Amino acid sequence: MENQNNVTEFVFLGLWENKQTELLFCVLFLLCYLAVLLGNFIILHAITCSHLIEQTMYYFLCHLSLMDLFFTSTVVPRLIRDLAAERKNISYSDCMTQLFCGHLLAGVEVFILVSMAFDRYIAIVKPLHYMVIMNRQRCNTLIIVAWGLGFWHSIALLLMVLNAPFCGPNEINHYMCDVKPLLKLVCKDIHIVNILAIINSGIVLIVVFLVLVASYINIMYNLRTCSSTGLRKALSTCSSHVMVVVLFFVPCIYTYALPAGSENKDKEISVFYTVISPMLNPLIYSLRNVEMKIAMQKEWSCMAHTKLK
Repeated sequence: MENQNNVTEFVFLGLWENKQTELLFCVLFLLCYLAVLLGNFIILHAITCSHLIEQTMYYFLCHLSLMDLFFTSTVVPRLIRDLAAERKNISYSDCMTQLFCGHLLAGVEVFILVSMAFDRYIAIVKPLHYMVIMNRQRCNTLIIVAWGLGFWHSIALLLMVLNAPFCGPNEINHYMCDVKPLLKLVCKDIHIVNILAIINSGIVLIVVFLVLVASYINIMYNLRTCSSTGLRKALSTCSSHVMVVVLFFVPCIYTYALPAGSENKDKEISVFYTVISPMLNPLIYSLRNVEMKIAMQKEWSCMAHTKLK
């Protein structure tokens, strides 16, 4: 595969051409990244150090926070560095590593969101069978399946790119190594590869999103017989998950459902699922969830009490 390539490194064109704008957003993205780290660490600490870890929903939320941390860390630190640098270059091997890790972690996150929706569906539609269906063993199985599906998704995209020849142009019109901007640099007909990439990412995202929408329509239908208190609690939990799903899926579908040659705002839209969504997820789940608020308040109280001693 190496003798097909004349390219040993790629150069990112980045988000903006204006250096002052880049420096401004360098600071902004640094603050966003720190917010991602802080928010998700708080979520992880509040859940793992309380009784909430025993509940399936929060068990999945822990894994979602980990995916947000890892996924953002594969993209944003380099983006921050490149915004401050004169030359935004990345080696061929590092580029392939970022492509693989980014899609692996994003793929796992997609299927964790599906698992969370499945958990809410069982809790509301089949409440009497919930403890039997959503036991810890089945939860662990769902997490393992998420990692397996994420791996096959990412390895398939990686093999497509590794088997493609890069003959000279090495400027990526993006701020990260992703399959679509890389395929634009391939020096052969990529019609078939484009179709495979769209099926692997775009079509899968659309199908999963429609399944999630259908599950929540069914949930809303089953909630019609609930009491006002139960309805309020269920809507609070479900609405948080719906907001997270929309924030993640809609930009991803826009980015990956179109072929590589299409001129759309991929790199601008991708900021939503690489930076904005991981930053907002902890806020959405903590501010709209009473149990999370109580757990976080207890943790802050314990920390304050420890410091006073």
